[in-house]
Amino acid sequence: MKIYFVSLGCDKNLVDSEQMTGLLLEKGFSLTDNEEEAEIVVINSCCFIGDAKEESIEAVIEAGRLKEEGRIKYIILTGCLAERYSEEILTELPEVDAVIGTAAFDSIVSVIGKLQTKESGERIIEKKDINVLTNPDVSRSISTGGHYEYLKIAEGCDRNCSYCIIPKIRGHFRSVPLERLIKDAEELVSKGVRELILVAQETTLYGKDLYGRKMLPELLRRLSGIEDLRWIRLLYCYPEEIDEELVSAIKLLPKVCHYLDIPIQHSSDNILKRMGRRTTGREIEELIAVLRKEIPDISIRTTLITGFPGETEDEHRELLDFIRRMRFDHLGVFEYSPEEGTKAAVMPDQIPDEVKIRRYNELMSLQQEISISVQKELTGSELECIIEGRIPEDRVYVARGHRDAPNVDGMVFIDEEGAGPFLMTGDFVRVKITGSSEYDLYGEITE
Repeated sequence: MKIYFVSLGCDKNLVDSEQMTGLLLEKGFSLTDNEEEAEIVVINSCCFIGDAKEESIEAVIEAGRLKEEGRIKYIILTGCLAERYSEEILTELPEVDAVIGTAAFDSIVSVIGKLQTKESGERIIEKKDINVLTNPDVSRSISTGGHYEYLKIAEGCDRNCSYCIIPKIRGHFRSVPLERLIKDAEELVSKGVRELILVAQETTLYGKDLYGRKMLPELLRRLSGIEDLRWIRLLYCYPEEIDEELVSAIKLLPKVCHYLDIPIQHSSDNILKRMGRRTTGREIEELIAVLRKEIPDISIRTTLITGFPGETEDEHRELLDFIRRMRFDHLGVFEYSPEEGTKAAVMPDQIPDEVKIRRYNELMSLQQEISISVQKELTGSELECIIEGRIPEDRVYVARGHRDAPNVDGMVFIDEEGAGPFLMTGDFVRVKITGSSEYDLYGEITE
């Protein structure tokens, strides 16, 4: 049977999707990238914020139209939305034949088997204990293009931030055993992966639950020993857990990119406290100063929430001032979305949507100015870059430097002239930066 797979939401969800497709291929199913050719549609959903829920529901409705026309036999909904609203989905979305929770994604093959033998009208809910780690021994189906991949090093979260529903749908923090990660990484590299991107709800706490201490630096050292692996990138590093040992590992291990994603959410101590965060604005500022002193070429990405309940105009201006001082290399902003079942959703002084939108626009406009300045300062420098592809009509290669993570940051556009032999996706080159725009760089190959 042909299966069309839709993976929504974060890169951690994508890893689950690749494990599911790996299990399906192992059992003889085939995948298609054409929804109209499929007999089964699997939608791995997200529900982190309101927009993500809507996107997931729209994907179900679109597949439902094809099902009504008789083109699709079954629709299976997996992931976070499925975990959180399994009963409601079967009531409100009659086109869905089966719901699979976040910890039960390894049951995808057996669920399809049940659908094929079920009586007409019977629908299936498959869920497991969300506090038990699901990590099937399967060869993942790579969907990123093959030159980079995500390595999910832990599942769940114990932080319980007041705005976040993740602990209720992904469970407690559970690290993947070190030896298993090394095995998975070696397999991915053997398939041609040159860059591994370490992800979890919180990567910095890796190993503490299994080994009694934080083991991320040790994991970085072990991964660095994989011969054909070129880059290791770190995402989702909570500021309070970034310590001297981790900074030293990033600084001294050549394969670890000088890049950190540090979700700080805000700079106001009052808002941070209401969010349930464990740092102050001053501590964040001091950490960034240390990182830039120890690793001068480090690229720092962060995310912020604007319009959190009770956020005043003074606190918004405080955040603007903080961004001006910090000059982040990359910054993303979310408008606060009240999520059912969270503390923040019932807090007083909810912010009107029009205020959130205005504050969002002010934050992003400021960051655009900063980004233009930061990018311009790179003109004349040389960067090691990985080739992502080619735009034949423009006669340019598309690449990324160590400063940029895929899908969220900028690109480096390289003039074909002087590039020498035809370059392939995944090749590494030295590039001299000759120009810049708001978020992207332009250059020519030097080596």
